[in-house]
Amino acid sequence: MARCSNCQAPLDAGTLVCAYCGNRTDIDLRGIHHYTTHDTDSPRICPRCDVTLKTINLTQQGRFLIERCETCFGLFFDPGELEALLEATVKNVFEIDRVRLNAISTDRQADQHPVTYLKCPTCSQLMHRVNFGAKSGVVVDRCREHGVWLDGGELRQLFEWMKLGGLLLEQERQEQQRKEAEKREQEQRQKLQGYSDAPTRFDRYGDPLRQSDPDLFEIITKAIRIFF
Repeated sequence: MARCSNCQAPLDAGTLVCAYCGNRTDIDLRGIHHYTTHDTDSPRICPRCDVTLKTINLTQQGRFLIERCETCFGLFFDPGELEALLEATVKNVFEIDRVRLNAISTDRQADQHPVTYLKCPTCSQLMHRVNFGAKSGVVVDRCREHGVWLDGGELRQLFEWMKLGGLLLEQERQEQQRKEAEKREQEQRQKLQGYSDAPTRFDRYGDPLRQSDPDLFEIITKAIRIFF
């Protein structure tokens, strides 16, 4: 359980603000990674606070630079960096704890920010809100070209998600989706093959009848039924 950096009181899940002393704590990086802050500011802007982000080096397998807001503790990752950090940080997970994964979102407090679309720190275009993996409970803000934004506290929840086998569950879900897609594709091919194997009927000129062409036998049969 995360604790307040000021009074050491336990912090409720999903919150950065201590209910006892009101202190805001960076629960994502405190006690998890050693990092250094670069003197020069990043040109990127925090989508929450509209202030310049700071570039920090997580020293994860050498040089690992990301951007962080020193006001709200939000983090911005270039494409692929978040996944690389999660895999490098949480290892040797071989089982899925489905019970705790189901509870990980229930135990978490309501989102500290109202639901809104944020601007990308790099290009200022509105980002997409995307559920990160199965059962993680984290909705990230993603710019397809420039990267992923996490609000303060969300990285720690993703670490917990990984430890409970969340990545294994996501891989299991993707494999199931792949099998279902292959099954649908196979059924569609079989259906089309059935159409192609159906006997072809021809009109009086020897040309194959189109689906919209009337069948003379059917017309005569209907006429006989009407008049007789």
